[in-house]
Amino acid sequence: MKNDLFEKYPVPKAVLTLAIPTMLSMLVTIVYNMADTFFVGQTGDANQVAAVSLTMPIFFLLMAFGNIFGIGGGSYISRLLGERKINAIKHTSAFSFYGSIALGLIGMVAFLVFMDPVLRMVGASDNTIGFAKGYLTVIAYGSVAICLQNALAQIVRSVGAAKESMIGMMIGTIINIILDPIMILSLNMGVVGAAWATVIGNGCAVIYFIYYIFKHSEVLSIAPGDFRIEGAIARNTFAIGIPASVNNILMSFSMMILNRFASSYGDIVIAAFGVSGRVFSVVVMLALGLAMGIQPFIGYNYAQQNYQRMNEAIKFAAIIGIIMGAVVMILTLIFTTEIVSFFINAPDVVEIGAYILVIQMLVGPILGLQFIVTTVYQSLGKAMPSLVLTVCRQGLAFVPILIIGSSLFGLQGIIWAQPLADLFSVILAVSMYTVTYRKLRARHAEPIALVIEDGLA
Repeated sequence: MKNDLFEKYPVPKAVLTLAIPTMLSMLVTIVYNMADTFFVGQTGDANQVAAVSLTMPIFFLLMAFGNIFGIGGGSYISRLLGERKINAIKHTSAFSFYGSIALGLIGMVAFLVFMDPVLRMVGASDNTIGFAKGYLTVIAYGSVAICLQNALAQIVRSVGAAKESMIGMMIGTIINIILDPIMILSLNMGVVGAAWATVIGNGCAVIYFIYYIFKHSEVLSIAPGDFRIEGAIARNTFAIGIPASVNNILMSFSMMILNRFASSYGDIVIAAFGVSGRVFSVVVMLALGLAMGIQPFIGYNYAQQNYQRMNEAIKFAAIIGIIMGAVVMILTLIFTTEIVSFFINAPDVVEIGAYILVIQMLVGPILGLQFIVTTVYQSLGKAMPSLVLTVCRQGLAFVPILIIGSSLFGLQGIIWAQPLADLFSVILAVSMYTVTYRKLRARHAEPIALVIEDGLA
């Protein structure tokens, strides 16, 4: 169960042992996201690039379904690991597995039935809706694989198997990258080929995770006999999983709104946002990978009431996140035009996309703090603070800023909306965790103080 890693490793070594494979797996996810955009961009058709951008919110919804059981179940499993409750871990992992399948099937039906109105709602034009429907149809049929891949990667990671989680995600991404040029360009399938590559890659990753759990995990299970719908399992999974999934749902929702506002400026602007968004996802996914990497460590030590060791890990992760974000920001600012041009050779898209990317990258160094604190609250089983931070970044802060900014400043207001929302969310996150940690230390010190007083008496 890798207890030494959680209890005895020096904190920096433990954090890096868990976080590096997770960040690498996130980098793999970034490469996969960029591969679709890159190879679709090689068609030279800005409408197809815009179509991929328009359908990404739907993809994030499927990830949200997986997060309900991946993050929710994973958070509970990490705490159960600290409490040595192995049977409960088996029941929780099986519950998460079959729950992800059920939500994937629901997502498939919903997307197929409501495809046209959804695509019109997110800003698809007559030029892009045909491409978007082709892409989304394939993604809908692969909903179960996408949900399971996202859930199982986090379930496996929750017991400290960060390397195995990374391997599964790498398998899916490498297969996706191999299939992209074949299906998009050689077979002339365009965006439909990109969708097939995505679904097949996710399916292969799921097969690996199932194999790992059956053959190599001593504590996880997806056997039908271990499936339970018990109050404690469902309550702890949904209490954290639903707020965590709100992040992806709101990310999807905010992308829909952003595309809707940007659509009034034409398909070129939507394509520019799509390309710049893929590049900015490097910072987002690295920060998310760092935060997800320390989640098992935080949950385990919280269950053990080792708050000092828990806080040391959080501070070390925060420093790593700031340095990492600053490096990516500097490199991106130096090579902005070249980076955007790499994805599509359309001067209008490159010019607008490069400017958008510069604005987005300004919050790169501090963005990780928000993800780390949100993950900490998930690890502690504190649903409400986690929900507040999640809703703030993509909803409470972003939507009003977007609406007001677009009304007052037009396209500039749309471009600046997310960076300003990120800045507000980081300030809120750091303030909230400072208060929480002080309360944890005070609560932990109370029994010690009472023992001293009794002894003196």
